[in-house]
Amino acid sequence: MANGKSKSKKKLFIFGGLGLLLVILVVVVLTAGSKEDIVLVTTEKVEKRTITQTVAATGTIEPEFKVVITPEVTGEIIELPVKEGDAVRKGQLLIRIKGDQYKAQKEQLEAGLQSAKASLKIREAELQKITSDYNRIKELHAKNLASDSEKETAEANYLTAKASYDAAVANVLQSEARLKEVLESLYKTTIYSPMDGIITSLNVEVGERVLGSGFTQGTEIMTVSDLKNIEAVVEVDENDVILISKGDTAIVKVDAFKDKEFKGVVTQIGNSAKTKGLGTQEQVVNFEVRIKLLNPDDKLRPGMSCTADIQTETVTDVLAVPIQSVTIRSKTPEKPSEEGEEIVEKRSDGKNDKPKEIVFIVADGKAKAVEVTTGISDADYIEIKSGLKGGEDVVSGSYRAISRELQDGSKVRVEEKRKTAVTKK
Repeated sequence: MANGKSKSKKKLFIFGGLGLLLVILVVVVLTAGSKEDIVLVTTEKVEKRTITQTVAATGTIEPEFKVVITPEVTGEIIELPVKEGDAVRKGQLLIRIKGDQYKAQKEQLEAGLQSAKASLKIREAELQKITSDYNRIKELHAKNLASDSEKETAEANYLTAKASYDAAVANVLQSEARLKEVLESLYKTTIYSPMDGIITSLNVEVGERVLGSGFTQGTEIMTVSDLKNIEAVVEVDENDVILISKGDTAIVKVDAFKDKEFKGVVTQIGNSAKTKGLGTQEQVVNFEVRIKLLNPDDKLRPGMSCTADIQTETVTDVLAVPIQSVTIRSKTPEKPSEEGEEIVEKRSDGKNDKPKEIVFIVADGKAKAVEVTTGISDADYIEIKSGLKGGEDVVSGSYRAISRELQDGSKVRVEEKRKTAVTKK
């Protein structure tokens, strides 16, 4: 009898323990299911700053003024008194081309010109005599002392002599023109520097034959550059070039000079596009922009790679937030997308709603979505024109939280407040 009671108590204890454990598990599950998610964020105070909008571009260093020397006549180089890197003055001899053929033509044409002038003198004397005879016959004819036939003969002789004289004059002019042309070619066998500068490239040697530019482009003999006036020639994307104006300030960095910066001013903006990868998915449309360096270094050389930050606009004492704080949302977002998927946001009527720029501010442990109007931006901050008053704690991270996880009213926990990266101005 005692054993039966003992077994009954033991079973009751076991079932009671199992029931209690089951109740605890149900409570835990229900509590966990009803717990609201808390989003971890970082924040930063909304403050006033100075923001300078910049356009980044890459290119090369080039002289502002340079002349590519090409000969206008064909021939062999017989004198080359300069070498690459030499400084030259305006009017200094750069190259002399063999001009024997032009000298021979010159002598031949000079002889022909003398002959033409001698022939002209003969024709001139003949014309004077015939003109005198013709005038005398006309006087006699007027007095009826000469017949009509005599007058006609005298007039024909005069016209023939006049034509011969005119032909002789034309022959002299033609000979002079030919001689002038050969003299010009002979003069072009000697090339002088068109300006003060440096020989930045030299592509020929003594004894080499060069081609003139009469019918072709001609041989590029050398380049004379003014290295006292240097510019950066950069390519700017078509979406950014509209932001740039002549006179904009730029900071240019040359790869070879490490951390040194050169100040510059935009002097020219190209009108013709430079397209790369035409017809492919990698097609890029750029425009050439020239930046004159205000503090060039003597060691700068044409062709050096450079980068330029062109300052297109500056605003001072304006409210600003970190760039990543601004996100695009619509009024009624659907359920959050999976990571890597684009958020699809629609209105209740099924039509696309116009997206808005918003930021999330933190107040009383919750995120509040605030619609804002933005202005220009620099590398870190973006101007807020409306929507904020200053002093708010704006969510600055993480990117996932701002772009996907946060909703208006979401509970948040601030991990660490970001330290200000840029000193307040």
